[in-house]
Amino acid sequence: MASDANILIFERIKEEILWGKPEGLAIKHGFDRAWTSIRDSNISSLITAFILFQFGSGPVRGFALTLAVGIMVSLFTSIFVVRTLIEAFNVGGYRKVNK
Repeated sequence: MASDANILIFERIKEEILWGKPEGLAIKHGFDRAWTSIRDSNISSLITAFILFQFGSGPVRGFALTLAVGIMVSLFTSIFVVRTLIEAFNVGGYRKVNK
């Protein structure tokens, strides 16, 4: 799921640049437009983890807890860490996108 979030973000940024927006605005809009898809997929996975934890026993509960922690960490990483890195390096590779 972490790779899915990053792929969504990068593809949205690339689309914004192809539509002719400046890089700073493309980054902002790319994250904003990818957020709804990322949020929905992570919420549905967290609901699944909650159900598994509530009705499971033993190893299933452990798996559900591990799944929930992994989802939260990947969500934090894909939104805050990746955004910080992209803004810090200003997406150098996206300047070469062909129209």
